[in-house]
Amino acid sequence: MQILTIGLISDDGIEILIHVGMDTVKMNGKGFDVKTAVNSRVKEGELLLEFDIKAIEKEGYPIITPVIITNSDAYNQNLLAVDMDVDNGKPIIDLKELSVSM
Repeated sequence: MQILTIGLISDDGIEILIHVGMDTVKMNGKGFDVKTAVNSRVKEGELLLEFDIKAIEKEGYPIITPVIITNSDAYNQNLLAVDMDVDNGKPIIDLKELSVSM
């Protein structure tokens, strides 16, 4: 079984988890084409994954794609895109690192 969750860590330590669709792991990779290798360094705009929306919908899975900041406790978040379609290059979240006060 191929797991199609993308995990990223930015240079400044933001941990991001992206999962295309709900329960799509049950598709065993069908309709998905991973474009980058595990543990590779990627650049902004680089293609990570292609997927066939029609194939996912045909299998009965929602296209909802959670993008989760796994270390969100370290950031003040302003969600810019919730429950909406997003175009390539459009920001979906604005993060500001929380100040540590002593």
